[in-house]
Amino acid sequence: MSGQARFHRGAEARRASLQCRSRRPRAAHPEGRAGSGRGSLPGPGVRGGGFSLLLLNLEEYYFEQHRANHILHKGSHHERKIRGSLKICSKSVIFEPDAISQPIIKIPLRDCIKIGKHGENGANRHFTKYVIFTTVYFIKEHNVVAPYKIERGKMEYVFELDVPGKVEDVVETLLQLHRASCLDKLGDQTAMITAILQSRLARTSFDKNRFQNISEKLHMECKAEMVTPLVTNPGHVCITDTNLYFQPLNGYPKPVVQITLQDVRRIYKRRHGLMPLGLEVFCTEDDLCSDIYLKFYEPQDRDDLYFYIATYLEHHVAEHTAESYMLQWQRGHLSNYQYLLHLNNLADRSCNDLSQYPVFPWIIHDYSSSELDLSNPGTFRDLSKPVGALNKERLERLLTRYQEMPEPKFMYGSHYSSPGYVLFYLVRIAPEYMLCLQNGRFDNADRMFNSIAETWKNCLDGATDFKELIPEFYGDDVSFLVNSLKLDLGKRQGGQMVDDVELPPWASSPEDFLQKSKDALESNYVSEHLHEWIDLIFGYKQKGSDAVGAHNVFHPLTYEGDPDEKVAMLTQILEFGQTPKQLFVTPHPRRITPKFKSLSQTSSYNASMADSPGEESFEDLTEESKTLAWNNITKLQLHEHYKIHKEAVTGITVSRNGSSVFTTSQDSTLKMFSKESKTLQRSISFSNMALSSCLLLPGDATVITSSWDNNVYFYSIAFGRRQDTLMGHDDAVSKICWHDNRLYSASWDSTVKVWSGVPAEMLGTKRHHFDLLAELEHDVSVDTISLNAASTLLVSGTKEGTVNIWDLTTATLMHQIPCHSGIVCDTAFSPDSRHVLSTGADGCLNVIDVQTGMLISSMTSDEPQRCFVWDGNSVLSGSQSGELLVWDLLGAKISERIQGHTGAVTCIWMNEQCSSIITGGEDRQIIFWKLQY
Repeated sequence: MSGQARFHRGAEARRASLQCRSRRPRAAHPEGRAGSGRGSLPGPGVRGGGFSLLLLNLEEYYFEQHRANHILHKGSHHERKIRGSLKICSKSVIFEPDAISQPIIKIPLRDCIKIGKHGENGANRHFTKYVIFTTVYFIKEHNVVAPYKIERGKMEYVFELDVPGKVEDVVETLLQLHRASCLDKLGDQTAMITAILQSRLARTSFDKNRFQNISEKLHMECKAEMVTPLVTNPGHVCITDTNLYFQPLNGYPKPVVQITLQDVRRIYKRRHGLMPLGLEVFCTEDDLCSDIYLKFYEPQDRDDLYFYIATYLEHHVAEHTAESYMLQWQRGHLSNYQYLLHLNNLADRSCNDLSQYPVFPWIIHDYSSSELDLSNPGTFRDLSKPVGALNKERLERLLTRYQEMPEPKFMYGSHYSSPGYVLFYLVRIAPEYMLCLQNGRFDNADRMFNSIAETWKNCLDGATDFKELIPEFYGDDVSFLVNSLKLDLGKRQGGQMVDDVELPPWASSPEDFLQKSKDALESNYVSEHLHEWIDLIFGYKQKGSDAVGAHNVFHPLTYEGDPDEKVAMLTQILEFGQTPKQLFVTPHPRRITPKFKSLSQTSSYNASMADSPGEESFEDLTEESKTLAWNNITKLQLHEHYKIHKEAVTGITVSRNGSSVFTTSQDSTLKMFSKESKTLQRSISFSNMALSSCLLLPGDATVITSSWDNNVYFYSIAFGRRQDTLMGHDDAVSKICWHDNRLYSASWDSTVKVWSGVPAEMLGTKRHHFDLLAELEHDVSVDTISLNAASTLLVSGTKEGTVNIWDLTTATLMHQIPCHSGIVCDTAFSPDSRHVLSTGADGCLNVIDVQTGMLISSMTSDEPQRCFVWDGNSVLSGSQSGELLVWDLLGAKISERIQGHTGAVTCIWMNEQCSSIITGGEDRQIIFWKLQY
């Protein structure tokens, strides 16, 4: 990975996975000045890392540097020279001495009275003279990070530059920048400095000699800025057939930053300063620390570069959606911490942008007890309310003001996340960022991050304090809680110095505090309620009437929208903070608490086992066999195949002992095939129309089939004849299900009917008895139905692509989801009944949350998937081409393609242990499949 300035790379906190923590500013150590992050390399002959872009003002650029001497007491017998580098910046001049005992000098151009050539002293000596009024900053004297020292008054500064014959050019540049700095309006200043910058960029281009290989082919070059916290660095972006390059205009922190395209794993478009100009590139699968963050001047440049990288990368990981991460989180494959990091990333929260730093919730309410009880709901903060609504009395005062306020109204004048709040928490490890943000000052000692309990109390009671937390509170690195740099952060009113953060009584150490905070975040209570907080921050309660109802309305400038309607100045964005991009527009589903842990599950929350430790129940063994089977599903091999029908096979059911296989077909016959003797034993015809599905009643005495002739037929295996006919519909019966003496029949007559049925063998008669219990009406024909394990829910799919979820206890429609652009081919509940999967003629696999009706994942193939079985995480589907496809829903990818039938796979059967699989197809065959372990 090439060397851009990184926000979080402390030696003690270099983590690569999401279980660890996000990047944050690296502090400068008193023993050696740090730059703005990894990649800040000193120039030739210059001491390491003294200068940092954090010494610049907000919205300031660093243009060029020159080796120089600072001349003290010019012309007197006390004259002496301090060797260093003179940095020409858009709003200031900065002199960095080589000797670390000397302070860095920063001179604001706006405060200069006169700038000019001072004179010559020998052929190769040139001087530039500054007459300064009001302000000069002295920074990092003796290399100690501390508030800037300021001198005011009329002073003369003389520098001797190592640029023979070019001093006039330097003076002219400074005079031009001085004129810009002295303009009255900030907008005019910005416009003139931008024009100077663009002129410099236009006169330069990417140095092709910097290519890694002479055979590289240039694809695109444009102007851009590399983004690091609080600062950006202008330069040229260049992309070839093998590499992405960024060359800073000023050569800082190194001449070129290079990313190998083959290493890129993820790319994200970002909004920067409320504008769609950002692009973040990752060379890792999971780490939230990007390898480079670029801001472009034109959206088209950003989009062109994104498109080129995305289409070039053969190994580019499919961009996960919020919904696909939601599915992983719901099913326990992502911890609460990991899920929140992913949502922050998708919502444009980046560690390289302090105005959009990842936001995490306050979880714990109790910061006074000596023991932390995570089994007590009272220990936790109410996650259904924003911080501003947690205190009822304060909320009432805010609502009174809100009601009296003219439009646009807002409840809270400050935000839950802003650069100031982020650095409030991180000041002990990122002091230079705080000094940059606050013009060389730390905050008042009593307003610093002094105590966890004190900070929480202020968030509950303070008139303007509504801040949430940052990922560091749930990470592994305690350094943000400890003043290990021994910074002088001031003295409080009581006389005590600001030092380490005071912890709650229940935490014995900073490490213990973080561990208990992590335990709280992954607790059952939070797992059950985290979706409520997500609704507020990333979801449907973020905006509009739902936000008003949830008391979740912030200043208009914090919301994403049309930047032309806003005063999109960086200073205002930094002051107000920004609301994350909205990811969900319907209520977020709650997390699933599993009945047991499967072998492959690695969730961090507790799951109760069915039996006491050391004992295994039959259910556990069944689940183990299922897990083992699904873990090996990609190793499925064709075992035997038989052509037993004259047309497409439409249904398969198997006797409990696995010896007899019953199939239906469009050739209108029901066949009985012996798996043991591998012979066809019976062939029964009920009508001259196609049979559409079949099932075996408990006891294996009766087979039920559905037909296109509007009827359901009952066949007695023992007597070898049709036992009964149910004439239940006005059009073809497309699918039947049975559970607990109830028959469910779907039809092209737009209904699903529920029948109370008593089998003939139970009545001791020759005929079955059926009563119609309910009729579930649809707008169009119903092509498929499925029951959940308890038969309390039914899902139906129609010819127009709608999936319907029904509550069978009340015979009412819960959700109607139009999610396919053609016939719904098959539907099924997950084993835990929390999700429905549907496949359609449009080639889509859609996962729907049963609780909310939300479409939470959608994957596509280039052909219809006609049928499937699944375990909630993986899917085995039969495709139009005859292939079996194995889908990894959590990884959002197709894991395996297995060739089987020569025509469409029309039906698929799997036994309860998931160890035996049979498929039927349009090629008239049934295929027996073998799992390889």
